[in-house]
Amino acid sequence: MFTAVPTAYITHPSSLLHEMGPYHPECPDRLHAIGDRLISSGLDAYLRPYTAPAATHAQLARVHGATFLAAIEAASPASGLRYLDPDTALNPHSLEAARHAAGALVLATDLIARGECRSAFCAVRPPGHHAERNRAMGFCLYNNVAVGVAHALAAHGVRRVAIIDFDVHHGNGTEDIFAGDDRVLMVSTFQHPLYPYSGTENVAANMINIPLCAGSGSDAFREAVGEFWMPALELHRPEIIYISAGFDAHREDPLAGLKLTEADYAWVTRELVAVANKHGRGRVISTLEGGYALSALGRSAAEHIRELVAA
Repeated sequence: MFTAVPTAYITHPSSLLHEMGPYHPECPDRLHAIGDRLISSGLDAYLRPYTAPAATHAQLARVHGATFLAAIEAASPASGLRYLDPDTALNPHSLEAARHAAGALVLATDLIARGECRSAFCAVRPPGHHAERNRAMGFCLYNNVAVGVAHALAAHGVRRVAIIDFDVHHGNGTEDIFAGDDRVLMVSTFQHPLYPYSGTENVAANMINIPLCAGSGSDAFREAVGEFWMPALELHRPEIIYISAGFDAHREDPLAGLKLTEADYAWVTRELVAVANKHGRGRVISTLEGGYALSALGRSAAEHIRELVAA
C-alpha cells in the first residue's frame, strides 16, 4: 500500500512550549491530538521523524522585513504573556517555537529537493499563514510556508511552486508575501465573511481565492477544487506543492461554520498528489495551520497524512 520513498514527519519540542493562555484554542494539545491519532492508526510506523532546525535570520528575511523581525524579537517577554493583537501572544518560548516552525519548512524543502523524502508533514506551531511580510497576527508569528517556498526558489533553483491553502480562514499573510510573483501560484478556499475578512478584493493574478459561505460542505468544496484549483494548477505545472493544512473547516470545529469531514481532506490530498505526480515528481510539503476541535483535528490530519504516505 505504501511507497518505499519515505514521508518525513518534522516537529520540534519547542512547539509544545508556546502557549497563549489556558483557554486559547491554538494550544499544545493540538499536536498531541495528531500524534496520538497517528499512533493509534499505525501510521507513525510509515513516517520518518526529523527534528526541525531553527530558521536563520537570512531565511526569515526572504519573506519578512528587517524592521518587523527586529520588533518581534524585541517584543519577546522574559516572563508572562505579551500580546501582539487580541488573539496573538508571545510567552518566553514563543520565538524559539516560531523559528523552529519556520525551520521545519526549510528542512522539508531540503529533504524533498535532495530526493531523501518524497513528501513531508510539518507538525509545528505556531501556525503561519496569517503572518504578513511586516505583521504578526491571527495566532501566527512567522509565515512558515512562505519561508519554505522562498527557500525552494532561492536555494534549490525551483522555478514554479504552488501553495494550496484549505484552512477555513483566508491565508492573507501568504497572499501579502507572494501576490504578483508569477513563480508562485496560490489556490485557496475559505469561509467568507470570516476573519481576516480578506481575499475577495484586488486579488492578484497568481491568486485563486474561492470564498465559501457558512454552511458549505463537501459538494461546494469539491466543486471549487475541480472547477477553479485544478485548471490553474495544470497551467502552472508546479515543481513542488506546498499545503497550508488547516483542518478548521471541519464540521466539528468551534471557530467557523463550514462542514467538511475527514473524507474531504483525504480526497483533496489525493487530488493534489496526482498533480504533484504529474508535474513535480510527487513532491508535496504540508504544514499544520488551523484546526481546533481536537478529535476532528487528529482524525483529519491522519487521513491527510495517510494519502501522503500512500502516494
